[in-house]
Amino acid sequence: MNAADLGLPVDVPSTALFTDQYELTMLQAALRGGTADRRSVFEVFTRRLPEGRRYGVLAGVGRVLDAVENFRFDPAVLGFLRERGIVDEPTLEWLARYRFSGDIWGYPEGEVYFPGSPVLRVEGSFAECVLLETVILSILNHDSAIAAAASRMSAAAGGRRLIEMGARRTHELAAVAASRAAYVGGFDSTSDLAAGFRYGIPTVGTSAHAFTLLHDSERDAFQAQVETLGRGTTLLVDTYDVTEAVRTAVEVAGPELGAVRIDSGDLLLVAHRVRSQLDELGARDTKIVVTSDLDEYAIASLAAAPVDAYGVGTQLVTGSGHPTCSMVYKLVARASSADPKAPLTPVAKKSLGGKASVGGRKWAARRPDAAGVAEAEVVGTGPVPPELAGHQLLVELVKGGDVVAREPLETARARHIAARAGLPMSAIQLSRGEPVLPTEYL
Repeated sequence: MNAADLGLPVDVPSTALFTDQYELTMLQAALRGGTADRRSVFEVFTRRLPEGRRYGVLAGVGRVLDAVENFRFDPAVLGFLRERGIVDEPTLEWLARYRFSGDIWGYPEGEVYFPGSPVLRVEGSFAECVLLETVILSILNHDSAIAAAASRMSAAAGGRRLIEMGARRTHELAAVAASRAAYVGGFDSTSDLAAGFRYGIPTVGTSAHAFTLLHDSERDAFQAQVETLGRGTTLLVDTYDVTEAVRTAVEVAGPELGAVRIDSGDLLLVAHRVRSQLDELGARDTKIVVTSDLDEYAIASLAAAPVDAYGVGTQLVTGSGHPTCSMVYKLVARASSADPKAPLTPVAKKSLGGKASVGGRKWAARRPDAAGVAEAEVVGTGPVPPELAGHQLLVELVKGGDVVAREPLETARARHIAARAGLPMSAIQLSRGEPVLPTEYL
């Protein structure tokens, strides 16, 4: 249950200034030049995956829909633009009436993608579409990077629970978005209460080393926590001596102790020792949670350890070394006039250095092999081949300016698990390699 479900107000300020100035100066020039109303198609895609990644994960679609809906130039925003002289009065008058009235299609949230995948397609007049470039890329590049890292960690965890706990390692607002993206990518809960409030993500948390250090003894700290939070709580056992702490924890809470958390040392060795000690003390159902600068590689290295859950912070909220997906927003087709019936002409950037794009309004499908496992990402501009008709990836998100595809976050999370399972098994290998599916253009 989230804030909206509870009937509580959710802050939805204008997103109109989450943009680069050149979006507005392009608008002004297009209005003056008579090209602003030409029907246009923009697409979001990435030319390549981060080095060594086998697939990408699309996250942030729900946030994009909110941003488009709240892209409004209110009096305060218009006053700022007027005071700075960023655009002229005719442009300000146009912006005061701005409402996106076009259509948006895209991969549904949680779906995987590959180089060239048209993960979002924005259609409408040039003027109304170009303004959305920066905010769309800002959301998708950040959230998809976090979700991709989360997915790799989820695969490495092999079904063990994952806790997102990176709020103190990033910007306070980015932390909320990161929690959401991590949940889409396979994490089970977050320590960030703002994320729980806004998106309904399960929240967890007990105590830090400071709580133990506050008390005159570790036993006093454990007793206070158990008396307050119950025997099912998680006690942090590495403030002083781990062996003594585990013994004290079971003495205080009994064999009903919910879990112990280990935050330092050789986690593989310590986890084995703690599991053995807990079993000897009769606390066979007590879980072991490990934290301490984990990433997907560290999680994979603990596969043989008696660990029940992982808490991940810094590496998760920074994309595990890849904090952006390098997605771009490119004009791929436009009409030659403002006539709504004017045909669309494919256009494309023809740059050196690998920055060229492919023109035309595209569809995308994922072709399966005889066993039902994906074997290629197929992208085309012409008719969809009959054998791919049932495997198309883009869905309608916004129609005539109205959002038509809002869904629970749980749906996106389940979709990602299913999409990842439909890839070749090599997709979840942590060794460096090329994208697990080739992108074919028709």
